[in-house]
Amino acid sequence: MDERFEVAAAEVCKTALRELKECHNHERGKGYIISCLVDNRVNISDYECHQFITRMASIIFSDYRLICGFVDNCKADINRLRCGRISNDPKVVHSQGEVVACLEHALTDQEEHRDGEQLQDVCRKAILRVAELSSDDFHLDRHLYFACRDDRERFCEKVTAGDGRVYKCLFNHKFEDDMSEKCKNVLTIRQKLIAQDYKTSYLLAKACRLDLKYNHCTAEVVPHLREVRLSHLLICLENAMHNGKSISSDCQGEMLDFRHILMEDYSLSPEIVLNCHSEISSMCFGLNKKGRTLHCLMRVERGEGGKGNLGNECRRALLTLVQEADLGSDYRVDRALNEACESVIQTACHGIRSGDPMVLSCLMEHLYTDHMVDECEHALLELQYFISRDWKLDPMLYKRCNGDANRLCHSQMMNESTPGAIISCLYRHAYRTEAQGSRLSRNCKHEVWRILHQRALDMRLNPELQEQCLKDLGKWCSDKPEFGTELECLQEHMDELWDPCKQLVSNFTMLEGQDIEIEVLLMRACDAVVQTYCHDVSDTQSGTGELMQCLIKNKHQHEMNEKCAVGVMHFQLIQMKDFRFSFKFKTACKEDVLKLCPNIRKKADVVICLSTMVRNDTLQEVKEPRVSLKCQRQLRVDELEMTEDIRFDPDLLSYCDADVRRFCKDVSFGGAQVLECLKEKKKSLSLKCHEKIFRREEIEMADPEMDFNLIRVCKQMIKRFCATSDTKSLMQCLKQNKNSEMMDPKCKQMITKRQITQYSDYRLNPALKRACRADIPKFCKSLLDHEKNDHELEGKVISCLKMKYGKQRLSSECEDQMGIAIKDAAIDYRLDPQLQQFCSKEILHLCQEEAAAQEQTGQVEECLKMNLPKITSKDCKTEVINILRESKADVFVDPVLHTACALDLKHYCAGIPPGEGRQMSCLLDLLEDKTVRLQPPCKNMLTERKEMWEYAYKVAPVEDLQGLAQQLLISPSRNYFLAVILVGLCVLFAIDIVSN
Repeated sequence: MDERFEVAAAEVCKTALRELKECHNHERGKGYIISCLVDNRVNISDYECHQFITRMASIIFSDYRLICGFVDNCKADINRLRCGRISNDPKVVHSQGEVVACLEHALTDQEEHRDGEQLQDVCRKAILRVAELSSDDFHLDRHLYFACRDDRERFCEKVTAGDGRVYKCLFNHKFEDDMSEKCKNVLTIRQKLIAQDYKTSYLLAKACRLDLKYNHCTAEVVPHLREVRLSHLLICLENAMHNGKSISSDCQGEMLDFRHILMEDYSLSPEIVLNCHSEISSMCFGLNKKGRTLHCLMRVERGEGGKGNLGNECRRALLTLVQEADLGSDYRVDRALNEACESVIQTACHGIRSGDPMVLSCLMEHLYTDHMVDECEHALLELQYFISRDWKLDPMLYKRCNGDANRLCHSQMMNESTPGAIISCLYRHAYRTEAQGSRLSRNCKHEVWRILHQRALDMRLNPELQEQCLKDLGKWCSDKPEFGTELECLQEHMDELWDPCKQLVSNFTMLEGQDIEIEVLLMRACDAVVQTYCHDVSDTQSGTGELMQCLIKNKHQHEMNEKCAVGVMHFQLIQMKDFRFSFKFKTACKEDVLKLCPNIRKKADVVICLSTMVRNDTLQEVKEPRVSLKCQRQLRVDELEMTEDIRFDPDLLSYCDADVRRFCKDVSFGGAQVLECLKEKKKSLSLKCHEKIFRREEIEMADPEMDFNLIRVCKQMIKRFCATSDTKSLMQCLKQNKNSEMMDPKCKQMITKRQITQYSDYRLNPALKRACRADIPKFCKSLLDHEKNDHELEGKVISCLKMKYGKQRLSSECEDQMGIAIKDAAIDYRLDPQLQQFCSKEILHLCQEEAAAQEQTGQVEECLKMNLPKITSKDCKTEVINILRESKADVFVDPVLHTACALDLKHYCAGIPPGEGRQMSCLLDLLEDKTVRLQPPCKNMLTERKEMWEYAYKVAPVEDLQGLAQQLLISPSRNYFLAVILVGLCVLFAIDIVSN
C-alpha cells in the first residue's frame, strides 16, 4: 500500500490513533495502520478521521491488493483456483471485486462439498474478515455492488447506505420475481458467509454484541470455535430466552430476520446441501423458493403412513435447521407456512398477537375444522412433525415444564437423541393422582394436556409411538388412508401388535380412558351431546373418565350423530380388551381384580368373574361381601353398558359368529339389535349359540335392567308406572300395566315379546320359577329328566303344572302364578307355546283373521273353542280341551267369560272367594236357577261354555282312573253318575254281607 496513505492517516486521525493503541503500535509502511483504522471505524468519534477512513475503505475494497495481508494469506489459493493473477505492476487492471468473489464462492462451496480440496485456514479467515469489514456498506462489496446496482434502485431506492441497511433490504426482496438472477446469486453467497460467521452481518453483530457476551455465546467464551457460526448464535440465544433470560429487542429482531432467511433458502445451510443432496435432486428439485424445498423434505420425511424416506444424515440436518430457526417461537419465520395459513390465522386466530407462539397452537386446534385449508394443513403438519421430536421447540411447553422434566424425567441426563423421550415421560406423569405421587405442576400439566390433545390428531406427531409401531402400521393399517385412523386401527389389532408397540398403544389408550378429550376429533363430533347432556362433567370433572361415561349414557339421544356414535362405540369395544382401559372401572375395581381375579385382563372376563362373586355372596347372604361396594356400583354400570352390543360379550360373539353372519348379516351392531335378531331366530341357531342365548335371556329375565331393548323402548313407561319398583321387578310392573290406556304401543309390543319368551320355559319366568320351586320337581320330575338343561322346554313344564291347576294340589303361591299364566295365554295365544306348537295349522285355517288382529284380546283361543268340533288333530284337540278344563276351574282364567259376567259376579257371587272353581260353580248354579235373571251377555256366554264343556267331556280321551274321576266330578250329569255309583257300591256291600 502507498505509504502516503499512512502519512495522511497519521495526520488526520492523530487523536484516534492515540485512543486506539492496537493501531498506534503497528509497524509503519505495510498498510497495517490503515487496515486497523478501517476495522475500528465504528469506534472513531472524530468526524474528519471517520470521513477519511470511510473514503479509504472504498479505495481499499476496490482492489484486493490494497487489503492488508490479504495477498499474503490467499496468494496460493488465488493461483490454485485461478481467481486472478498476482502482479505488482500498477498498469495491470484488476476486475473490481472478482478475485474476492471467486474466493468467497470457493469458501461456501467447500462447506457444502467437504470431500474436495480445502482453502487454507489463513485465507479462509481473511475472506471472512473482508466480508466483515464490508458488512456495513454494500458499496464496499464491489462484486455485490455491481451485480445489484439496478436491483438496489428498484427495491431499495429510499434506503440510505451504511449500517448494513441496503444488505437487509436486498435480502428481504431476494425472492421477488423482479429480482435479477445475478443479484440473487451474489446475495446468496453473502448470506452463506453470514451463516459461517455472524460478524459478517453488521446489523446482527451490532444488535447482539452485548447479549452474546452476557450469555456466553462468543468465540472468546467457547475457545474451540474459530468463528461463531450463525447457527451457534441462534441456538445459544434462543436457549437463553427459553430459560427466561432477557435478550434485547434489537437482537431479537435481527435473530428473527435471519431465522426467516434460513427457512427461506435451504442452500444457506451447508449441512442440508451436503447431506440432503440426493433427496432434493430426486424428490424436491426446482422448489428452491420461499422455503418450499425445506417443506418438501419435511413432507418426504413425514411420509404417507409415517414412513420416512430421508437418510439419517439428512434427517438430522433438517431437525438441526428447525432447531436453529426455532420455528415453534414464531410461525412467521416459516414463510411457506405463513403464506399457506394466512387466511386461517386471520379468521380463526385473529385474537392472538402476530408472532406469538400460541398461533401455532391455535392452528393445531383448528386442524381438520371448517376454518382449515389444505395448504395450511399440510404445511402445519410437516412442521409439527419436527417440533414434536424436540420438546424445546415448543417454547411454552419448555418454559413451564423444564423444572418438571428435570425433576421427574432427569432431562439433563436423558439422551435427547431419542425423539420424544422427554415428552413421553411428561405424558406418563400428566394424569397421576395424589396417591400415586410424582405429579406435574399445574402449569406444566396444562401445557402437557394441550400438547397431548393437539398431537393426538396425528399419530406421526408422537415419535415414540410412530417408531415402535411402524411395522404394525404397515401390516395392519395400510388400507386406512383417512387421517386420525392409525391409532384406532392399532387399537383394534391390539392383541396382534409387537410388544413394544402394544405397550405404547395400551398406555395411550389408558390415557384416553381417563381423559377422552385427548380425542379431539371425537370431541368435535360429540360437541352437541356434550353441550346438552355433559356440559357440567366436561367443565368440572376433566380427567376422571366421567365424560366418556356420560357420552355412553346419552349415546341414543337425538343429538348424537353418526361420527360421535361410532367413536364412542369404538372406545367401548377397545375397553373390552383390557379392564385398565376403562379408567372408572380400573379406579373402582383394580384392588378387587388383583385379589379376586388375578391374571385376567379382558374386561368382559373380569366383569363375569366379579359379578359371579357378587351374585354368589348375595345368594349365600354373606355378611362381608368379597367385592368392595365401590367396585359393585361400578360393576353394575359396566354390566348395563355391556348389554347394548353383542361385541361387548366376546364369549357370546365367538359362539354365535357364524349365526350372526347367517341370520343377521344385514342387522347393525349397537342398540342390542344383533342380539334381538338372534333371539328371534333362536330355534334355527347352532347348538352352542342357542345355549348362550338361552343363558343370556335367563339373566335378562332375572334382572330386567340387563335387557337393553326393554329398558330403551320402555324408558318413559318405566318412569311413569314403575318409578318406585325394584329393578328386579320391572318386568312384573310393566306386565301389570300393559293394558293401561297410557301405555306406549311400542313398549306394549316389547312387553309381549318378553312374555312370549318367559312362557317358553319356566326358567325364564323368575316369579313362576320361585313360586313353583317345590311343585315342579314334585309333579314334573319325569319331564325334566328327559330334557337338556340349556334348551327351552317349549312350555312343557308350565303345561304340566296347568294340569294340576284347580285341583288343590299345587302350593298356593304356584297356584296363583299358574292362574296368571293361564289368563295371560287366554288373552294372547302366543304366550302358550304348546298351543302354538300343536295348533299352528288350525290357527292358520280356522282362526286366521283373529290371529292377524293387531290387538290380542283372547279371540284366537275363543275361535279354537268355538271350532273344537272341526279340529281333527288329536294333539290340538287335547290342548283346546285342556284350556276348557282350566277355565272350568276358575272363571278368572277365562277373560272373555269373566268380562261378560263381571256384573253378575259382583252382584250374586261377591261373597264367594275366587279359585277352586267356586265362582264358576256359582255362575252355573245361577244359570240353572229360573228365578235369577243373568245379564244377557253372561247368560249367552255361560250357555256356550256349558255346551263346550259337555262336548269336551264326550270327546276327551280317558287315559286313567284319575282322568275318569275328574270327568265324573266336573260333568254336568255328575249327580246322576254319582247316584248310580253309590247304588252300585251299596249292592256290592250287601252281597258281601250276605255271602259272609
